[in-house]
Amino acid sequence: MTLSITTWNINSVRLRMPIVEQFLNAYQPDIICLQETKCSNDQFPSKPLKALGYQHLAIHGQKGYHGVAIASRIPITEIVSRDYCQVGDARHVSVIFEKAGRKIRLHNFYVPAGGDEPDRSINPKFGHKLDFVEEMKLLHAEADEGVSSILVGDLNIAPFEEDVWSHKQLLKIVSHTPVETEGLLEVMRKGAWVDLMRQHVPMTEKLYTWWSYRAKDWEAANRGRRLDHIWSSADLAPALARVDVLKEARGWDRPSDHVPVTAHFDM
Repeated sequence: MTLSITTWNINSVRLRMPIVEQFLNAYQPDIICLQETKCSNDQFPSKPLKALGYQHLAIHGQKGYHGVAIASRIPITEIVSRDYCQVGDARHVSVIFEKAGRKIRLHNFYVPAGGDEPDRSINPKFGHKLDFVEEMKLLHAEADEGVSSILVGDLNIAPFEEDVWSHKQLLKIVSHTPVETEGLLEVMRKGAWVDLMRQHVPMTEKLYTWWSYRAKDWEAANRGRRLDHIWSSADLAPALARVDVLKEARGWDRPSDHVPVTAHFDM
């Protein structure tokens, strides 16, 4: 029995619904987790997703900003949205589903980007990001007895040297500064999370999921970063079959600057 879960920062789900449908028709994951949906719950495009077989939805939206959603072919229960940092942003939703007799809690996150200046004394957005990451340290992969966990999303941090096109040049750039990378690695350590993408792709290999809109030729420049992540509790890690990063989606019509990342499990 197999399980496939996709994470994708879609950068406005209504604007990019055509490529969401294109992806789902072609690849048909069991569950897709979207970030930066940028619409309120009542404006979320549920109908086309349901028409494609994704009947089970958990939507936590916000007009014009942020927003996360889970669309599943598998029934979901216990939908929870936590207000990280208590500022009212729609940046987290979680659900429980069952597969192969196993109960799994799935978390979908959209961590704040943090602005341009990596100094919280002059950039409140960066301070917000650090506070958000600090709060994530309380989330444990084995929080509930008998329930496995998967955490996905746009975490807006590339934690390792091979997760960016140039470690040296990005050390003072938001998403790869030491305070961010060390913070995210501590989230993993304290929560006993396994980085499934790096379990599948060796640490010696470059791994990107995001390419800036600012590059005239993003593919030729290939100045990417791994901002999107898939983690799990330790008990699920042996079931991982592979992780697919669909780089070609960055070149689709009216693309997001992020691409879909899909984890496949043999349950």
